[in-house]
Amino acid sequence: MNPISTRLFLYVVIVLSASFHEFAHGFVAYKLGDNTAKDAGRLTLNPLAHIDMIGTVLVPLFLLISSGTFIGWAKPVPYNPYNLRDRKYGSLKVGLAGPAANFLIAIILGILLRLVFAGVFGASLLVSGQGSFFLSALALIVYINIFLGLFNLIPIPPLDGSKALMDLFPGASRSLAAVGIFGIFLALLVSFFILSPIAQFVFQFIIGQPVAF
Repeated sequence: MNPISTRLFLYVVIVLSASFHEFAHGFVAYKLGDNTAKDAGRLTLNPLAHIDMIGTVLVPLFLLISSGTFIGWAKPVPYNPYNLRDRKYGSLKVGLAGPAANFLIAIILGILLRLVFAGVFGASLLVSGQGSFFLSALALIVYINIFLGLFNLIPIPPLDGSKALMDLFPGASRSLAAVGIFGIFLALLVSFFILSPIAQFVFQFIIGQPVAF
């Protein structure tokens, strides 16, 4: 892929992956008895229902255009924890559903890539121009979903990891709440300096080898 097409493809994948992430939150909440997301029209894979002007448009586009890096998120899906049948772990399940959805995408497509590299589908995909483009695109989708899953597990508000931490350790709520608006900036710093090598390690572990995008 050339730089421009790569960045455009990155943005599309970020939007679609973030939408799938938010849908997963709403879907698990719905399965646990809460109709809030469905009633709000958010129980859908339609990206337009999940777009956040900052997280889905401004931040990703600015980073992709200026530096070729990416961070993105979608508008949080609403849910009412008091409607959940599982009062003890329901919120935890809803919170972890989003990152789990991203990891699921990464694992399924990553296994497909591993099979291709192992020659299960023949050697044509590895040598042809179209095959090379397909593999690069697939690898990008895998890596982005790994990164988004890890990013959202950072235990800093307003990310999913903080909600999971508060459910498991209610005493941590006050300390996490004190982070306030600076939480997202702290999460961005963590993602730039810590998550990239972790995401690369997980990526190579899933597909079995490094891939140059």
